[in-house]
Amino acid sequence: MIKTSRNASWNPLLWQSAWGLALILMAATAQAQTCQTATDMDAAARSALETTGKRYFDMAAHGDSAGLKQNAIPTLASNFGGIETAIKDNQATLAGAQATVRPPFLLTADGTQPVARAEFLCGVFGSAGQTRDSAVFVLNNLPPGKYGVAIVDAKASQDPRTVTMILQQMGAEWRLAGFYARSSQINGHDANWFAQRARDYKAKGQTRNAWLYFHEAISLTTPADFMSNLATDKLYDEAQTVQPTDLPVNGNIVDLSAAGATYKLTAIFPLAVGSDLDLIVRYQAADVSNTVQTFQTNNALIKALLAKFPEFRDAFSGVAARAVEPSGRDFGTMLPMKEIK
Repeated sequence: MIKTSRNASWNPLLWQSAWGLALILMAATAQAQTCQTATDMDAAARSALETTGKRYFDMAAHGDSAGLKQNAIPTLASNFGGIETAIKDNQATLAGAQATVRPPFLLTADGTQPVARAEFLCGVFGSAGQTRDSAVFVLNNLPPGKYGVAIVDAKASQDPRTVTMILQQMGAEWRLAGFYARSSQINGHDANWFAQRARDYKAKGQTRNAWLYFHEAISLTTPADFMSNLATDKLYDEAQTVQPTDLPVNGNIVDLSAAGATYKLTAIFPLAVGSDLDLIVRYQAADVSNTVQTFQTNNALIKALLAKFPEFRDAFSGVAARAVEPSGRDFGTMLPMKEIK
């Protein structure tokens, strides 16, 4: 399986149903990674990737998890639960959507050992970096081989989505190696809307809201977190101008102190829940088994967060705090903004 990464400061679960491919981490060796765009590859290769991508999309749209599992690479087929969940979560929308396959990409990883961080530069790059038709893919722990990236735009009346599939060549077949479904709008708002709201917040001095909204715009601009293009790079540049030092960014841990308590924040990000856009904050906890006590601690953290950063009241409908044990077990509490005094 393939693990993917884009930016460590952003939560990859944001509005995305995804299941990467789990591999044992191995040291990278000096290996070459090359990319061919649709115009670079021969017609047969392009047709095979487009046809396979559309066929696997149709399986997902019909809820055919069993068929996709049969066509998956062995390491993914043995751990298919995440994709089954993604298909179930998205099937109703995909079934009624008009599907359009984008021009595919063909990635080649040379060598004999998995690459810890394989970076593929696709298309033409200029002196300032990416151009209109270029793309960058970053895939972690990638075994040597040939991989296709097939992206399908699913145009639905209310919730348009993109489905990105990583395909691995095994013999004469292209087998499923990764499946990612993502909404391209949140509550009817697209990336441009979020980017403009971010600029409005920046103009008002609400830089934390601006940073969170810029990253939501980035998430809606690219089909998956392991892909970037010219539009996402421009948004990242804008986001850098308002990157906060008092919120967890790039994997760092930030202390939030209030009423004699110190909370170690590990992540903060927006999440669409129904028609609301809530703010999620994760923090370290020694033990969450006492749910009554953890509930009270979560509420105290939410109130402390809003007391320190009142600007969040303008941008979000509520706040959810999630206490996370070292084991990964967590317990969450959500409060609507109007109830947070």
